[in-house]
Amino acid sequence: MNSGQDFYIGLMSGTSSDAIDAALVQFSDSGCELVSTLAATLDTPIVDRIQHAVDGTADRINDISELDALLAQAFANTALCLKAQAGVDQITAIGSHGQTVRHQPGGCLPYSVQLGSGARIAALTGITTVSDFRTADLALGGQGAPLVPAFHRAVFSDPDENRVIVNIGGIANVTVLHRKDRLSGFDTGPGNTLMDHWFRQHQPGAYDEDGTWAQSGKYLPKLLSAFLEHDYFSRPLPKSTGLEEFNLDWLNTYLIGDERPEDVQATLVGLTAESISQSIKTNAPATDAVYLCGGGANNEYLVNQLENRLTPLPLYTSDRLGLPVDWVEAVAFAWLAKERLKNRPTNCPEVTGSSRELALGAVYLG
Repeated sequence: MNSGQDFYIGLMSGTSSDAIDAALVQFSDSGCELVSTLAATLDTPIVDRIQHAVDGTADRINDISELDALLAQAFANTALCLKAQAGVDQITAIGSHGQTVRHQPGGCLPYSVQLGSGARIAALTGITTVSDFRTADLALGGQGAPLVPAFHRAVFSDPDENRVIVNIGGIANVTVLHRKDRLSGFDTGPGNTLMDHWFRQHQPGAYDEDGTWAQSGKYLPKLLSAFLEHDYFSRPLPKSTGLEEFNLDWLNTYLIGDERPEDVQATLVGLTAESISQSIKTNAPATDAVYLCGGGANNEYLVNQLENRLTPLPLYTSDRLGLPVDWVEAVAFAWLAKERLKNRPTNCPEVTGSSRELALGAVYLG
């Protein structure tokens, strides 16, 4: 492959914390080309440490610093493996989201913590690395999330269609792309994270493939109604959320103890589908079409539940727009790295609530 071409790598590890998604991307005036991809499963000890950092059982400075270094090594190894796999000699930059272990956009001193040191990744790979995409937006009164709407506008917008892009990762978020280049976006609430963690507590494996286990259960309408009373769903925009609000401890406060686990799983699917569909109906009533991406787009049962709730709106996947559902977020962070090196703003104050536009990300030279 021609080493003179301009390539970027995007790295993404979501709140389900099961793998690192890596995408090698080439950008041009006409769009972006997804050149190569790699999904690297995180080792169980690292996943356990992430969970302990998230729930606060192991979040002292020593714990966090060691995990930060371990994750940076994992991100760097994944990037180098992808580079070798693609046979590319030169990478312009890596954009690394990092592993979120805490997201607190409210209060007097809002913050968000993503582990996986950009400095270490740059040192270990020899490739310029852009990371820490949230802090500057938070400093100017923004939510620091969601980060991908600017990318969605750049690659998915269409002057003839009001589109909603729904990313179902651990937390689900939407980007509303209006015909007239107006933009909005926000987190809708839990995506896969509650389903994944509940599944791991009761079944072998990392997640409920195709929603098969959930489909074996029966949806519990009273439980779903109780879930939807969480005040997050009625909060005004801008807003973002994370595992601090939607986690197994929160879930367990609603359970009596005699529920069948598969029935709870079916109801969690309903929670994700209902919160997404209601968010679209409330905040984007003029939508012409909805496009799914993220891991949740592979959950057939979840997609069917969402489709039923959105009818008559057409529901597609991002594949129809040229990017496979599993790689949109990783490509987005490659794009964010590219934009940062060009010093172009990517935070979208109309989405995050920041007081002004910013070029997001800290740059570490390789």
